[in-house]
Amino acid sequence: MRRRSKAPTSPLPQREGIDPVRVRLPEDPEGVWGTVREHLLSRYADAIGAGQVEEMLLGGRFVGADGPVGGDEPYTVGRYLWFHRDFPAETPVPFPIGVVHRDERIVVADKPHFLATMPRGRHVTETALARLRRELGLPHLQPAHRLDRLTAGLVLCVVRPEDRGAYQTLFRDRLVRKEYEAVAPYDPAVGLPVTVRSRIEKERGVMAAREVPGEPNSESRIALVERRGGLGRYRLVPETGRTHQLRVHMNALGLPILHDPIYPEVREDGPEDFSRPLQLLARTVEFTDPVTGSELRLESRLRLSGLA
Repeated sequence: MRRRSKAPTSPLPQREGIDPVRVRLPEDPEGVWGTVREHLLSRYADAIGAGQVEEMLLGGRFVGADGPVGGDEPYTVGRYLWFHRDFPAETPVPFPIGVVHRDERIVVADKPHFLATMPRGRHVTETALARLRRELGLPHLQPAHRLDRLTAGLVLCVVRPEDRGAYQTLFRDRLVRKEYEAVAPYDPAVGLPVTVRSRIEKERGVMAAREVPGEPNSESRIALVERRGGLGRYRLVPETGRTHQLRVHMNALGLPILHDPIYPEVREDGPEDFSRPLQLLARTVEFTDPVTGSELRLESRLRLSGLA
């Protein structure tokens, strides 16, 4: 089997902290693509629009290793092209992103509520990754894990591509101890501390995850830290990392996290209410650095407002 050669470095710089799209022209077994234009229209007419593809070609926005690519150039299997998509309009998240630790290998950021960790769907430039790349001047920065968009707190990012695997492995192998904090209703009938184990499943395209019968695939330890009137501050320690796990488990206890737009009921989609952030915070991370062997324990500087 012929090995694919390594892709060349992009001739386009990042735009607003976002990498250009890279395209490798594939095999054409039916011989239908005589020119670059014919392939790009076939590939992107639905996603971008045929008219937009034509405008991008005329504007020199499709670029090869040697410069702008003309639509009438012959189709060449294996050739690499790059281009920048037009970013969707995004509502700016009006909170800064902090940094609690930075060295030559990692950046541990304090992500605010409402800011996605990395580009996905309609959140592209208003993401922690794009902001950090721009603000810190670190174009190769990548997150080692994800933190839910509505959750605030610590996100570990890797500075150099060659170190990424070592830090991603920490999270894959559950070698990072994470502790969260939440504000939720207080109910004296709920016996705490408690360890919640259940099977959580989430269907693609469905906002809410759900608990179903079967072998547990999630585990959370939950304890009450403080009570003020009808609200409590809770310490949450996830032993697994299922989607929305802590939110699902708190809701199952009858203690839905304050301002949760999904649990117990999915609210109608609408403009973000930045005055009512989900009261869930990734408070601490603790791990052994896989490169230096040093023990690190880092704490968020953010504070939940629900009991302020």
